[in-house]
Parts: sequence; C-alpha cells; structure tokens
Amino acid sequence: MTPGVSGPLPAISVILCTRNRAALFDKAMASVVAQDFPRSAYEIVVVDNGSTDHTAEVAQRYASQAEVRYLREDRIGLCVARNTGWRSAAAPHVALFDDDAVAQPGWLAAIADAFARSPGDVGVIGGRVDPVWLAPRPDWLADEIAGALTIVDWGPDEKPIVDLRREWLVGANMAAPKAVIAEVGGFHPWLDRVGANLLSSGDVHLQMEIVRRGYRCLYVPAMAIAHLAPPSRLTQAWFIKRFYWQGISDAVMEIIDTAPSRKRRVELAARRLTRLARSPGRLKALSLPTAEAATFRAKCLALIDVGYAWGILGAAGR
Repeated sequence: MTPGVSGPLPAISVILCTRNRAALFDKAMASVVAQDFPRSAYEIVVVDNGSTDHTAEVAQRYASQAEVRYLREDRIGLCVARNTGWRSAAAPHVALFDDDAVAQPGWLAAIADAFARSPGDVGVIGGRVDPVWLAPRPDWLADEIAGALTIVDWGPDEKPIVDLRREWLVGANMAAPKAVIAEVGGFHPWLDRVGANLLSSGDVHLQMEIVRRGYRCLYVPAMAIAHLAPPSRLTQAWFIKRFYWQGISDAVMEIIDTAPSRKRRVELAARRLTRLARSPGRLKALSLPTAEAATFRAKCLALIDVGYAWGILGAAGR
C-alpha cells in the first residue's frame, strides 16, 4: 500500500471507512478497483476505524490494483473516521463510499464528469442508491420509511437539491471538493454512528453547512451504487430503533446549530410532544403493534418526535 503520495496527484480520493466488516469491505473495494477509470486518476483512502478483524490484510491485497492508502483511526465514530479520510486526501475532490456498498459501472467516471461540468457554486454532489435485498422486503415497509435503509432515488434526471428536509444526499454515495469540506469544518463528531447506536445525519448536516455558505447540492443519478439491506435491518424492531434515533439526531443538529438554553430545550421538547399529542392517529400507531404499512409508517414518524424530545432534553449527552 502507498504510505504517502508521490507523482501526479489523483483527481478523486475515494474515502472508504470500515470497522470489523472485512468481508463486506472486500466486496466494496473490488467494486471500486473494477471501475473503468484511469488508475492514476484516483486513490482509495481506507480508514480502518479500530477493526480487530483482518481488514488490514484485505486492504493490502488491493494495493497491486489501485493506489491504496491505509489509515488506522482508533477513535471510534463514523464522522471521526470520515474526517480522518478527507483530511488525508491527495485529490481536489473527495468521494465518500460505504463498506457495505457496491459501486456500479461508471461510478467514478460520473463523479469526474459531474465536477467537470458543474459551475463553481456546486459544493456537493450525490447519486442514486439502489437496495440489494438480502431477504424479502416486508409487506409493512412503506416507501416513505424505506429510505432509512440508505435508499436514494430522486428521479432519472440530474437536478439541484433545493430542500434538504425533503430530498438529500447520503454519505454512502456523496462527493465534494476537499476545499469546500474544509471550509465548513468537515463532519461534526457529535453525529452519526459511534459503536452500536443508530445516531445519524452527519452527511445531511454537512450538506446543510455547505448550503449555508452559498453552495449548491446536485443530484447526479448516473453516480450510482448498490447498498445492502440485510435481514438484521428488515425487522420492525430495527426500524423502531432507527426512527427513534433519527429524532435524537435531529435534536443533536438543533443543539449544534443553535446552542439552545435549558429553558429553550424544554420549550422545544414540549412543542414537539404537543404536536404528537394532537395527532390521535400517530398516538394510536405508536402504542399498538401493526403489520399494516401505513400504520407502521405513522408509528415510525411518531417515534421521531419522541426521540427528538428526549434528545433535546439531553438524552444524547449533549
């Protein structure tokens, strides 16, 4: 593996963070090195986030097929690992990729083409993410909540993302100029996975920061990947936990952005719980088990309110 950078600089640095998922990481690496893209035009920066399996050996195997730099980051956390990755990137453009994803043919070319065509005010691009169902999709899983599995499809045409509350890009398939990421300070370490929790939204918060500085987000469907949907995530228990933690994630973003006082936190929690209390349908869905898709969707959305209330009051330790 390449310990440093020498010779001509690559155009794209692929940042691939991983922790104790060597078998999945192997498939992700294989999909990147299989791209029809000049070897000299990209590098893969592997950030091993404290793995105890054979991740390092897997990375070593690909050193003969691509420019691979292996970094060890023992401070656990996805945002921490991603920050280590982009700060070490040699290329002017950084592409984020997940260890449980598979890059589709033309992925790197689509990234390079989008940046070549885009005006200077484009601060971040992202593409389509198709699910790979490793078990049958449950009947209770409505499209509106299936996105929690990192499914993204905003249509067949390239377009700007103008409202990040309704449409967004995901860190599994997102790219940005390194200088823009540096300008906004990178990923906030209070967000996203740390160990086994389901904290999220580090990628969305980064996009919000980029937009606040006058840049645009661009959806590029040709920049496509597939993302695994394993049986462990195709359970109601996982979705219940995921949407509760989405509420906590939303609360943490509020704390980061506005630093609310204790009084303000209480007001925000009360406002959210009052809104929930005024929705009998959501309250009923929250309290009852269900196999019906619309009702389970309502339960998940109600759990965001519950999670937000607890999170803003300090359940996330902030």
